[in-house]
Parts: sequence; C-alpha cells; structure tokens
Amino acid sequence: MRVNPNYTADILTDLWQSQTQAQTAIEQLATGKRVNMPSDDPAAAAADVQNQALQSQNDQYIQNTSNLDGSLQTADSTLNSVVTALNQAISLGVQGANGGVSSADQQAIALQVQSIQSQIVQLANTSYQGSFLFGGTATQSAPFALDSTQPSGVLYSGNSGVNNVEIAPGSSIQVNLPGSQVFQGAGGNVMGSLQQLVTALQSGNTTNIGTATTQVSSALNYLSQQRVFYGSAVSQLNSNQSFLQQEQVSLQTQENTLVGADMATAATNLSQAQAAQSATLAALAQIIPQSLLNYLK
Repeated sequence: MRVNPNYTADILTDLWQSQTQAQTAIEQLATGKRVNMPSDDPAAAAADVQNQALQSQNDQYIQNTSNLDGSLQTADSTLNSVVTALNQAISLGVQGANGGVSSADQQAIALQVQSIQSQIVQLANTSYQGSFLFGGTATQSAPFALDSTQPSGVLYSGNSGVNNVEIAPGSSIQVNLPGSQVFQGAGGNVMGSLQQLVTALQSGNTTNIGTATTQVSSALNYLSQQRVFYGSAVSQLNSNQSFLQQEQVSLQTQENTLVGADMATAATNLSQAQAAQSATLAALAQIIPQSLLNYLK
C-alpha cells in the first residue's frame, strides 16, 4: 500500500507560508523597514531611491552650509580684530600729531604703528581649513606680504576673484571678498593709510601726521562697510540651514511613509506566524506517524 502525500500538501504549504511570514516580520523588526528589497513593493522601492538621492543631496548642502558658516565667521572675527588694531593706530596718530610730542617719541610711535601694520598683514593672511580667506580665488598661498618697495608697504599676490558655492538647489552664495577690495579699496586703503602714517611719523611733520591719521580713520570706516558683507552672508546661511534641516525632516518622514515598517504590526505578525508554525508542526507530528502506520498495514 502506497502512502498518499496529497493530504499533507496543504499543511506543508501552511508551514512554508508561516515560516515566510515569520522571516518577513523578523526582517522588518530588525531593519525598521517594510521594504527591504525591490520585490517587497516595487513602486515604493523606486520612490525611495529618489528620496535617498534627495537626502544625500540635502546632506551635502547642509555640510556646505556648515563649512561656509565657519569660514565666514572666521573672516568676520578677523575683520573685527583689524578694526581694533586700526583704532589703536588712530589713537597713536592723534598722539603723534600733538605738537608737544618730541621727535624721539614720534619715532617710537612710528615703530608701534609699524607693529600694527605687521599685525594687520598677519590678519589679512588668515586661513580657514587650509584656505586663505582674503586672496580672492587664490586660496592656497598667503595673499599679503610686507614690502617696503611698494607705496602701501605691502605686496598683494592674490587676485580679485570671488568664490560662489551652491547652498540649495538653484541657490548659491558669494562667500568671500578679495583682499585687494577689503584692505586696499579705493574707498579706504587700510594698508596704504598705515604706511602713510608711519612715513609721516618718521618725518615728524605734525600736519602730515594729522592728514595720515584722517586717512586711517577713512580706511576704518570703509573696512567696517566691507565687513557688513560677512554679517549678511552669515545671516543668509543661517536661514538656509534652517530650511535644509526642515527639508531633511520632511524627506525622512516621506521615507518612513514609503518603506518604514509598522513595528507593532510586525511584532503581531511575528507572533501570529510563530503560533501558526507551531500549530502546523504539531499537526504534522500527528499525521506522519499515522501515515507510516497505514503504510505498514
């Protein structure tokens, strides 16, 4: 007598289905995702690929914004130090223009102004993460150097270019001003006025000292106007960063809607699949011995 396996087919199918359901639920609980391969939901998987691309792009914009914020903050802080140094130079100029100051004192004051000049050159050569901030688009070498052969006492080896960086789709921002504009602009030549003040103090001519001090004051006002660029750029970056962070939350929510698993449902499905699997195995345990007994008869 042959054993007819047909009556066990449904039970074996149930066992396979319960095992598959259990495995699916375990995978969802482990990954937190409903769609772990394209075949789980082709439409959702395709949409998720696009979502992931947008998230990657948004992450890059956030990184760009963060790096630029540090660069702009550094430039602004540097210019603040230059403002402080120029105010010191103006005070020294006023002191040197006083007719009661001796020639020796004027020479000593000239040395102090030269020290300030050197300090400002160092500040103008400030770099951030390996890039010089005031060299235009020539960011790999220091843009300024003291040079007594130059009328301004300083040689500028940068260029007049500006850098623009994309911070959002279709939106870019200018992130620098060239040093030639900031420190040697027609509206106020910081380097040139300091050199004039040094020369005037060395000559001892109080009229020239007063004129040079006025030029330094004009350069200070001009520099303060240039500094506004950096404050405005930082504000724009902060607004853009808030937008990008909101966009990231939106994309993550969309991703969860597309492929995210309902953890409570997955846990329930696992429990039900395990119960069904246990029941099916118990049924097989009863049927197989009986089948063998019938076969032996």
